[in-house]
Amino acid sequence: MRKALLLFVAALTVAATLQAQTRRGKVEITGDVQVSELVKKHIEFNERMRTVPGYRVQIAALSGANSREQAFDLKRRFKEDYPEVEVYIIFTEPNFRIKVGDFTSKLDAFVFMRSIKDRYPGTIVKENVFPIHLDMSNIVPETDADAEM
Repeated sequence: MRKALLLFVAALTVAATLQAQTRRGKVEITGDVQVSELVKKHIEFNERMRTVPGYRVQIAALSGANSREQAFDLKRRFKEDYPEVEVYIIFTEPNFRIKVGDFTSKLDAFVFMRSIKDRYPGTIVKENVFPIHLDMSNIVPETDADAEM
């Protein structure tokens, strides 16, 4: 009796699975109108921001007397060592922070940090947001309206 019951349940399960696989239907998602409005606003905001998340390596944070001169001197020395890497001086009272590089992955930033750690001790990787610089010189407009932009 028990085997017959298990066999019957197994047959029902197989039949239900086959029936579910052969059905085709239309899925309709019903949601709050405010949610779709928020999604639209989020998309518009992201289109206006034109930024991308990334990382920079902070090589120093200076404060006190002559910190401005020290920061610009460190920037000059770093550019001599690594002319291909961008250097940024960020002033947030009372500190001058010297950050280098524009890395899109944390791994790339850490690899670079390790390569300069002996020369610039105390370096750390910091999250950053970069503006997107679009090169519009090689874009061909599709319509006359696009050309006017």
